[in-house]
Amino acid sequence: MLSNVPSLKVLTGGLASSCLSVLWPVGMVLEGSSEALYPPPSLELRPSCNKSQPSPPLGSGSQPHDSFYQGDKEQVKYGELIVLGYNGSLANGDKGRRRSRLALYKRPKANGVKPDIIHNISTPLVSKALSNKSQHSISYTLSRSHSVIVEYTHDPTTDMFQIGRSTESMIDFVVTDTTPSGQGAAGEGGQSAQSTISRYACRIICERSPPYTTRIYAAGFDSSNNIFLGERAAKWRTSDGLMDGLTTNGVLVMHPAGEFVAEPAPGVWREISVCGNVYALRETRSAQQRGKLVENESNTLQDGSLIDLCGATLLWRTPAGLRRTPTLKQLESLRQELNAARPQCPVGFNTLAFPSLAQREIVDKKQPWVYMNCGHVHGYHNWGFRKEKGGGAGGGGGSLAATSERECPMCRRVGPYVPLWLGCEGGLYLDAGPPTHAFCPCGHVCSEKTVQGWSQIPLPHGTHAFHAACPFCGTWLTGEQGYVKLIFQGPLD
Repeated sequence: MLSNVPSLKVLTGGLASSCLSVLWPVGMVLEGSSEALYPPPSLELRPSCNKSQPSPPLGSGSQPHDSFYQGDKEQVKYGELIVLGYNGSLANGDKGRRRSRLALYKRPKANGVKPDIIHNISTPLVSKALSNKSQHSISYTLSRSHSVIVEYTHDPTTDMFQIGRSTESMIDFVVTDTTPSGQGAAGEGGQSAQSTISRYACRIICERSPPYTTRIYAAGFDSSNNIFLGERAAKWRTSDGLMDGLTTNGVLVMHPAGEFVAEPAPGVWREISVCGNVYALRETRSAQQRGKLVENESNTLQDGSLIDLCGATLLWRTPAGLRRTPTLKQLESLRQELNAARPQCPVGFNTLAFPSLAQREIVDKKQPWVYMNCGHVHGYHNWGFRKEKGGGAGGGGGSLAATSERECPMCRRVGPYVPLWLGCEGGLYLDAGPPTHAFCPCGHVCSEKTVQGWSQIPLPHGTHAFHAACPFCGTWLTGEQGYVKLIFQGPLD
């Protein structure tokens, strides 16, 4: 696969060299050349011989962050990023750059950057070379005595958006670790482990002209507009004299195998490099040995692409894809239609009702509950527990109440008994179909196509594990299918 890098020019001098040049091949390749340990001191990544002006800073002073998540109707929308596991908003509410969903709009002024010049210098001189904070650059430390610095210049044709854990102003979308509910290994003792998301995790580059192609790159620029890949980071020199590398825990991307909405099918998880190349996964998340280059795949995001930052997974939706998903108003209409049908508990004969979309995690007395192993919907009751067979004194037996499992009075099947919640994040839906199915074991309700699609997608967990999970809460799916069809009983009258 080739990066978006123009033809290269070899400069015979240092930072201010003359223009005696030789053309190099366009793009990057995987295999590095061990003989090219000491290439020419500088490579110019642009056709002009004149040194470009430094790129403008990315900070929020000239371009407020509000400009890309509070856009007017005339603005061009590149797409939206949705963090899995939050069902519409963060637990404490969406505030500023820390939110569960972010729409990326065309900026008033382009702030994108592109590679400009490569410098091969002595490592002790790196800090001096990077003293210009208005100049974007990537530093690769090869050894204690040798480093490579790639200067970036302003690109008037692209917009750049940065994602990471840092709350500094250059980060456009602040993302923190998602703790899936119902997942025993997520955090022992109920305490959250140290964050594995990078402060400057990745950057997204959007072309300002149609078709508004959007690409993702590992690592983001810090407050000094620099990206540092230290001596221990996975990095390598390519056979054409360029550099590439991976971040510590990596940025993984999975594009859907087909059209995300029409024929939902999972693709293959890949790792994206600092220069946007696509590689097979490493043996473990932070291994220093890179995977094999995947030349026939790209870092271009498409509707339904998933981005995993080792602690949080983001879904990319295009404007065309979002037009086929239900809006919050449509979800509210679906809720009202469900309640208008007056579903009843088949035992207590009391009418059930889904609570408002704004009411979350507080179970309402009329809220429907479901037996997960069969799909029968009931009202809440505190009976139906069964003792395990063979349970006796000292025999390790006991009530199934400890595991919240009950016996369905309709079909006698034993399994989890949980309240039902409507999925409130419309961007996670694959269609606007009726909410007839629920994920197991969490009880989030959505359309049949949505549960079928997400139950097939393995989401990364830890260093090398993958599990299908509910996109609304992050709970690992259980059962044969990971979801169940709901069986409602209508009113007797």
